[in-house]
Amino acid sequence: MLKRFWDSWGKELVAAVILAVIIRVGLAESRVVPTPSMVPTVQVGDRILAEKIFFKLFGLHRGDIIVFNPPFAPEANPITKMIGLEDDYLKRIIGMAGDTIEVRDGKVYRNGVALDEPYIMEPMNYVYGPVKVPEGKLFVMGDNRNNSNDSHAWGFLDVKEVRSRAIFRFWPLNRIGILH
Repeated sequence: MLKRFWDSWGKELVAAVILAVIIRVGLAESRVVPTPSMVPTVQVGDRILAEKIFFKLFGLHRGDIIVFNPPFAPEANPITKMIGLEDDYLKRIIGMAGDTIEVRDGKVYRNGVALDEPYIMEPMNYVYGPVKVPEGKLFVMGDNRNNSNDSHAWGFLDVKEVRSRAIFRFWPLNRIGILH
């Protein structure tokens, strides 16, 4: 019976598992969103797909939603780190090297120009900056600006800490689609 299973399904099952591991380790990863910091774009409990390759080849851009290891995180447990369960963050890139960022009057200004941000939850109720983003760093913010632990709270993110770029929501099914 085992031989019959192996001959009919076993090889395909092993191939599927190997393919899934290769995809998870090298190409893409799925994530469950644990916090409301990216509401309304991404809700708590949404499942997203984040790619790990193309952003490295073609670069990051302002407005990209990225998954990263926060700069202040304590050292992760080696077992959870090995299987990819670190406490990574999900935020939007607002500023890149050379940009000057300021928050005032409920708006974000990049290089003196107010950003058009239809994706944010509500206007910011704080003032920040102006600050210039250094070389090799990013300025990131959640879309739920008043409820987000982001660059306005802890400073710049090292580009090297970016793990992946969120590109697609696949759950829940009634909100499936590309992330902008």
